[in-house]
Amino acid sequence: MSTVFRFCLPAIFLACSLFSSTVYSRGDPVVVVNIAQQKMLAPTALYSGTVISKNDARLAAEFEGRLTSVADVGTVVAKGDVVATIDDTFLRQQRTEELATIQSEQAKLALYNKEVERYQRLVKENNVAENQLDQSISDQSVTRNNIAAARARLAQIEERIARSNLRAPFAGVISERFAQVGEWSQNGTALVRLVDTENLEVQVRVPQSIYPLITLDKALTVHHMSTSIDARVSTIVPVGSNNSRLFELRLHPSKALPPGTLVRVSIPTAQARQVVAIHRDALVLRKGSVSVFRINNENIAEQIAVQVGIGDGDYIEVIGDIQANDRIVIRGGERLRPGTTVSVSDTIASQ
Repeated sequence: MSTVFRFCLPAIFLACSLFSSTVYSRGDPVVVVNIAQQKMLAPTALYSGTVISKNDARLAAEFEGRLTSVADVGTVVAKGDVVATIDDTFLRQQRTEELATIQSEQAKLALYNKEVERYQRLVKENNVAENQLDQSISDQSVTRNNIAAARARLAQIEERIARSNLRAPFAGVISERFAQVGEWSQNGTALVRLVDTENLEVQVRVPQSIYPLITLDKALTVHHMSTSIDARVSTIVPVGSNNSRLFELRLHPSKALPPGTLVRVSIPTAQARQVVAIHRDALVLRKGSVSVFRINNENIAEQIAVQVGIGDGDYIEVIGDIQANDRIVIRGGERLRPGTTVSVSDTIASQ
């Protein structure tokens, strides 16, 4: 490489750099705008809530016995699936005994039926005393009653055998296990906890002053970590607790969250009023001042000082020289200066 070329090379790079910079600076900055609009907004406060299941049950044994199986924690079950079983050996033996009793009584009944028929014929012929017929009829009636009682006992035994298999009353997941295989369970002893993970709601308690502002089916926002979920009020419990004086609300979320999840709910603290609202991304924050950039009909940026008011989700009230339908910059305004001519992107942020 010649000495002249080595000295000229930096100059060439510098010229190229200046040229490219000059070409880049001639283009107008591209911005994305959002339309200022009039909205009905109400001041809100965040209240802690919990995601709970509509169906959350501790399933208990209905009679005493030794456990032969218990579903593990985390087991997903459908409605009617067996979640625990109790040894039914003695019940099956009782069933065999009752079946034998019924057969014995049925044999007696057949005999008494024949005796009654024979005595009825003999009484007509005056060949036997009527008291013998009466005794046979009485024995026949007692045997029928014995059979009915035995069948009732058999039905109870069959029901207990069926209930020795503890079945899920609804679909869900086993969240807790209170007994182990081999333990002796008593009547009413809780064996497992079954939680429905599909039918969920958010439980939140609000002060008495806020309670009148809430109506059924009112739309609220539930916040979990960095996400926001729409929810509607499904239940209002019009009874405050004695200690905290809080009223309970139940919300139906649009998206399922695991039961037990802690969330925050935006609850209105005053009646809604009409305001001019813009997207939060439009705010330009400086020390001691808040402003936005408005794009006029000539596509020139105007910096407008504003004050912020109540907010709702992505939108916030602005107080200042901003009117509904003004185009407000929400993207590309980081380096804007008042009076800068801009190019508005074809993609305008949705409202």
